[in-house]
Amino acid sequence: MLEIGSVAPAFTLPDKEGKLVSLKDFAGKKVVLYFYPKDSTPGCTRQAQAFRDAFAKFEEAGAVVIGISKDSVKSHMNFATKQELPFILLSDTELTTLQAYEVWQEKKLYGKVSMGVVRSVYVIDEEGKVAAAWTKVKPEQSAVDALNFVCGCEK
Repeated sequence: MLEIGSVAPAFTLPDKEGKLVSLKDFAGKKVVLYFYPKDSTPGCTRQAQAFRDAFAKFEEAGAVVIGISKDSVKSHMNFATKQELPFILLSDTELTTLQAYEVWQEKKLYGKVSMGVVRSVYVIDEEGKVAAAWTKVKPEQSAVDALNFVCGCEK
């Protein structure tokens, strides 16, 4: 995990419509970056739904929510449409941002070792620094933790 207080790595990635989005676009705002393994899988769907259901409260707190995975732009479009996701989904097929945020790691499942995204959440403050970080988060809990951090309110 990146250290609290460190400068958040810059990125520019395509959203679900192929439009490039950069971290610098949100200077002066809190940004909740959540990293997840794969669109339309059970855990990732529950996580996205939790952020969707809390989205109005994130907006009230002045926070931007961004989900990032290695899925394609087309996959993100299908996922966002099916789940009615109001927040930004970014595609990192080259793994540059996933690696910069230290969420692309070795994982073990049933004795098999592979590389993948470790479900993680970062809150970036208005100055572009890491204000909070959680790793190996539970899908539904990650939105609650991030929301409580940015506004102190309950989902």
